[in-house]
Amino acid sequence: MSPALSQPQRRAAARQPSRRRPRKQALPSTPGRRSPFQQLTSRYDAWFESPHGRRIFRVEKQCIRGLLNGLPRPWVEIGVGTGRFAAALKIEEGLDPSSAALRYAARRGIRIRQGRAEQLPYSPNRFGAALLLVTICFLDDPTQALLECWRVLKKEGGLIIGLVPKNSAWGRAYARRGAAGHPFYAAAQFYTAHQIIALAEQAGFCFERASSCLLMGPDPKEFKPHRPRAGLLKQAGFVGLRFRKKEERAQTQSGINKRKEPCQ
Repeated sequence: MSPALSQPQRRAAARQPSRRRPRKQALPSTPGRRSPFQQLTSRYDAWFESPHGRRIFRVEKQCIRGLLNGLPRPWVEIGVGTGRFAAALKIEEGLDPSSAALRYAARRGIRIRQGRAEQLPYSPNRFGAALLLVTICFLDDPTQALLECWRVLKKEGGLIIGLVPKNSAWGRAYARRGAAGHPFYAAAQFYTAHQIIALAEQAGFCFERASSCLLMGPDPKEFKPHRPRAGLLKQAGFVGLRFRKKEERAQTQSGINKRKEPCQ
């Protein structure tokens, strides 16, 4: 039992700053569109095991895998979700705002961090590749996320973006389902490949090459096994874009590269 304190001693103790460690604050919720992935994680992950989900995922993996050749380690997937892509592509680290999704990713062997793409909890020049795979359409601020990717990439690092183009049959179908209240697609803002290329170049990247797949319509009855094709194809329902980091980025107050610099 601790000895009793006199009244003066109690007053002095009350004036002393507390030595207790501050409690860790909960991760702030992402402003703007509500993410469905925290509440519907199991439903999202189960899609990859469905017959149609397996076929789509197989060709999308091939599309992205070919763009990773030659990039130095380590790699990080931003918006790792349940870790399906990261595990299949041997990506070491992953970040996501959803704690529920991260539990799945951890079980798949991914080193996980909870956080937002717009404020990455990583030091500068850390990664050889950063991947945003079907993620950029769910971000509140894609430009800020791309600036953060530039910051955490090594000098020789590469950025890989996988997206469903807005102007494809797949993008239009997903947008219609979102407008009808689909829990995942309602939260998405789709972009064309050229819109994303322009944003990435403003953030300090040079576009190198692309790979396209899902060249048929989104109806499962139309699906045919195929290999990804090089380049940006108009009918592609999924495209992978590879960028390299510019050595220098013209800085403005907003961090955006306003000066058009040639990519060499």
